[in-house]
Amino acid sequence: MPLPMDPNLPSPTEAPMTSYPATTKQAAGHIDGILTDVTCTSFSDKILITITQAGRLAQWIHVPIDVSNPTAPDQYLPSTITEDSLLPMTHLTPKTLLGGSNQERETIGQLYAAQIASLIAAKNPQEKRTVVIGLGLSKFEASREVFYDTVDLVR
Repeated sequence: MPLPMDPNLPSPTEAPMTSYPATTKQAAGHIDGILTDVTCTSFSDKILITITQAGRLAQWIHVPIDVSNPTAPDQYLPSTITEDSLLPMTHLTPKTLLGGSNQERETIGQLYAAQIASLIAAKNPQEKRTVVIGLGLSKFEASREVFYDTVDLVR
């Protein structure tokens, strides 16, 4: 016997349209000789990016792009950050959610996250969604070439 419908809810044909399924983009490339897969899924409230090598995910970081602090100095200054900028935006505050087993790994992961969030914000200055990044790099080293190759693969 079917359950009665709540008369206060819209019927399924009257329900508002949402962007389902979420938009997903994928890329793959070799970084330091290791096959690296990148997936970017855009939800209405968050952007989820995973960067994996050998299918692993070892660290999760989120970076709010929206500045909700009215005293943050960056929001009143003209932005000099471009898509090709080498430095992340200074108002971004990455936070490790899971993983980051030691200080060096956590710092490097947060650097990746801040740089990727900066690229997203530079491409679309009106972007306000939080960026959630899952990292699963086989080797966590502070190599400039590996860092740039990884960020370019996400781009």
